[in-house]
Amino acid sequence: MKMLFPALLSSVAITFLLISDSNCMEIIGGQEAVPHSRPYMASIQFRKNHGCGGALIKTSWVLTAAHCQMIPQDTRVVLGAHSLSKGGKAEQIFTVKRMIPHDLYDSKLITNDIMLIELNGTATLNKFVNILGLPNNGKDVKRGVICNVAGWGVTRPEVWSTSDTLQQANVTVVDRDMCSKYYTYYPAITDDVLCAGDQEEGRDSCFGDSGGPLLCNGKFNGIVSFGCGCGKPHKPGVYTRLSQNYLSWIKRTIQS
Repeated sequence: MKMLFPALLSSVAITFLLISDSNCMEIIGGQEAVPHSRPYMASIQFRKNHGCGGALIKTSWVLTAAHCQMIPQDTRVVLGAHSLSKGGKAEQIFTVKRMIPHDLYDSKLITNDIMLIELNGTATLNKFVNILGLPNNGKDVKRGVICNVAGWGVTRPEVWSTSDTLQQANVTVVDRDMCSKYYTYYPAITDDVLCAGDQEEGRDSCFGDSGGPLLCNGKFNGIVSFGCGCGKPHKPGVYTRLSQNYLSWIKRTIQS
């Protein structure tokens, strides 16, 4: 996420990240997650390099951000991972059957930034790989609510180095009116997004965390979308909110 464009890592950026310092142990102001404590997390990889996060919502479907579109034949989805370099028996690796971005996704305005990935296979559910349930309704999240975000993205904005292990951080929902003052030009802060960050501690998601889930009060409420920089006090992260319209789109798309 960030820099007023989404946090998908290009193949050039991914290559650069692989040769960068990788000793950081934090997301942005966060810490390493307990291994396999988030069995729904997916690493979406381009040519075996991490590019985006996602969440397994059905045994053959991963929900992520629309700007995480990659060439399907060069993309794979890794489930059950904690350390991306070590791998392990817990991992389940799939190729991609289809990538289905929202039909109204606008890459310039960064609107409707949501996408479904159909796996070319069915995940085996266990303690390492499991489904993250969608909310029953698209109820909004009030300002001040503390949410949690996780990913394998960049851990220090000044050093383009993704994390080998899954990181997590708590972020606080910011009032949309206030968020709109922070983002005074496009993309517009609409009811379809949530803003969340931490002015004091600088907790945030960053490049490579795109598509990962935002959980508020234990519920799946958002998807990492975009922002401006990483961990900046007055530039909170912006997340696609799982509104009722998006929940209906997910159900309709999977059924079709």
